[in-house]
Amino acid sequence: MTNPNMNTTEKRLAIFVPSMNEGGAERSMLRLAQGIADKNYPVDLVLARPEGPYLDEIPPNVRLVNLKSSRVLSSLPKLIGYLRREKPYALLSVLDYANIVALWARKFAKIPQKVIVNEQNTISLTSKHSSQKRQQLIPWFVKNFYPWADLIIGNAQGVADDLSQAIGLNSQKIDIIYNPVVTPELQQKAQASLEHPWFAPGQPPVIIAVGRLTIQKDFPTLIQAFAQVRRTQTARLLILGEGPDRNALEDLIKQLGLENDVSLAGFVKNPYAYMTRASVFVLSSRWEGLPTVLIEALYCGIPIVATDCLSGAREILKDGQYGQLVPIGDVNAIAQAIEKVLVDKIPPAPVESWRPFELETVVNQYINILFAS
Repeated sequence: MTNPNMNTTEKRLAIFVPSMNEGGAERSMLRLAQGIADKNYPVDLVLARPEGPYLDEIPPNVRLVNLKSSRVLSSLPKLIGYLRREKPYALLSVLDYANIVALWARKFAKIPQKVIVNEQNTISLTSKHSSQKRQQLIPWFVKNFYPWADLIIGNAQGVADDLSQAIGLNSQKIDIIYNPVVTPELQQKAQASLEHPWFAPGQPPVIIAVGRLTIQKDFPTLIQAFAQVRRTQTARLLILGEGPDRNALEDLIKQLGLENDVSLAGFVKNPYAYMTRASVFVLSSRWEGLPTVLIEALYCGIPIVATDCLSGAREILKDGQYGQLVPIGDVNAIAQAIEKVLVDKIPPAPVESWRPFELETVVNQYINILFAS
């Protein structure tokens, strides 16, 4: 997937990502790779595993490097080999366990000249809520190996604070750059046509949520809040995303008698066409890094209800100026906030709410850091 017109004498960037699975980090790195490649820098998207729904969205001017590994850790020897062979000027990695592997690879390969790791989540909370031993040990690995990086980038102030305060890293080595969210592609997808019976004229308002079906997103609380809303108003709840908690959520929906009004629609490549047509967007998460979907919701012009979780929601919504902030896990508060939006017909947030997250702005910030001599 190389561009024959690309000037290969330029400094090459390698972006190391576990896969192209349906996560905000993967989507952000794909956008960043394209944005930097569009400025005529040669970019390699290095994947430990060549899988995920975003795989076919890799643009032609970004070279796919497939390490063909079953796990991120087992990709270490192949990543070392790639670095020695291709000698990229800079290596950017994302997600904690991949960041550790990237730092080890540079240590052994002694290439490239610069390694920057990108942290997308509040590690102290992610490890605390995980049942996996590996994830529980991540804070120790981060504390001991992240200092090997030339720079650590947090995608939100809360992520940077967590790395500094909870994990104990030197705050002077941590910078904040938001994820590239608002792109020309997002604009096109938001305006795309949509054929779904719930959005036909005269149908009840639709409350929408987007995210993986995991404990982090706390969809049980949202479903219970929706059940409370349904006692007073006609509405429907659409949740876009897939994940391990599907069966438990389906059981809860049946228990509450909401089978006709709640839909777990699975992963959707273009959630924005749904978001522009829905009446309320809800983020019910227990914790986040920088919830990309909130920024996308702002751009799509949909009123927002979000839990005041660590981190990002308060930062994105400017202390509640651009959307309603509610306590984590509070069924009543979420229900009341949804009801308020449905009754009051809140107008869209202003353009300046999503301006800091535009692709061009973020790409220029990364270029200044990655390729500064």
